Amino acid sequence: MTRRARRTRACAALGAALIVGAAALEADAALGERREVPAERVLRSGSRNLLGTGEERSASVRLGDVDGDGDLDAVVANGRHWPAQNLVHLNQGGGRFNVIRPLGVDRATSYATELVDLDGDGDLDIAVGNDVAPNLVFLNDGEGRFERAGGFGSPTSLRSVTAADVDGDGDPDLILCVRKRLNEIHLNDGSGGFTEQRTFGRPGDSTIDVAAADLDGDGDLDLVLANRDGQANAVLLGDGKGSFDERLEYGSGSDETRAVAAADLDGDGHVDWVAGNIGQRDVLYFGDGKGGVREAVSFGPEDGRTYALALADLDRDGVLDVVAGRAGQPDAAYLRGAPSEPLRERVFGEPEDVTYGLDVGDVNGDGFPDVAVAVSDGPNRIYLNLPQRPEPRRERRPR
Repeated sequence: MTRRARRTRACAALGAALIVGAAALEADAALGERREVPAERVLRSGSRNLLGTGEERSASVRLGDVDGDGDLDAVVANGRHWPAQNLVHLNQGGGRFNVIRPLGVDRATSYATELVDLDGDGDLDIAVGNDVAPNLVFLNDGEGRFERAGGFGSPTSLRSVTAADVDGDGDPDLILCVRKRLNEIHLNDGSGGFTEQRTFGRPGDSTIDVAAADLDGDGDLDLVLANRDGQANAVLLGDGKGSFDERLEYGSGSDETRAVAAADLDGDGHVDWVAGNIGQRDVLYFGDGKGGVREAVSFGPEDGRTYALALADLDRDGVLDVVAGRAGQPDAAYLRGAPSEPLRERVFGEPEDVTYGLDVGDVNGDGFPDVAVAVSDGPNRIYLNLPQRPEPRRERRPR
């Protein structure tokens, strides 16, 4: 049986891929209340939930309403080390992406298509980050049509782009993770232009991902770095003006970390973060409010290969859950309850897929976050967060 045939068969059998809730009363640790959790749900994908029919070397996907029609669209970065066409997938309602537009005319080695309003006009623009090729800015006309409008930085071994206001001037700047070189920050002039550049980290760092959040409670953004190649992971504390000089290391000192996501996970007012690792378990780090770690909790497989992370309340119980995209292993959601409860793993997707990137958002408008995955050498797809189908009732035949 061919790989494509196996996929077709697997798509037809994805009805019970992931249970994301239970009809029960659970404790909301953050609010100290008890609330009813919705009935059981699954992450389900089929032939109508594909982002196109091709199999690209996709590296990332971002969800956002690019055409102003009130639903979430998807932008996919294709290529990695091999030039390919980046694509904009327009949601036609209900999570069906039946219109595709190319982003620009050039094929490139893209790792990132970050969706953010760069010029302050109220619609989402796109920052395209490429591996050893020019990085580009595409400005939106408000209807999902993008015009190339300059770029940022010089060609380098870029691995991710994150948008955040690092200098506190009210517009989003661009944070570039660059493998085996100094990482970069490009400051926005307010109109989507990037003429001022700064660096962070150490020369030779193999930073693959970064999360920007206020870890020490001083009102400005700090950075959580995900490093590979046996280098120590680190938190870099910001000064509010775009510099990150104070360094606090976390983890074992030699973790192979590829992804990181940050939020207040336990409701104590301090930012926590999740590290996705290769060849080892993933880790929840609970922050101490000063940029350090109060507690670390490992989860997932011992030989995990996590390439992407996202945080979302999948079951709408008031507690953020973890979604992990993996390479050569099933993707997984980790449902969280009270702090004393273990994480509940629910796998989904196809074990042979290489999920390089993912994003979460409500693409079908039912109030529950869905999952979009970017797969290298496989179909990109949406997993809808849907009610679990009841088992068919078997009628007894009279004897």
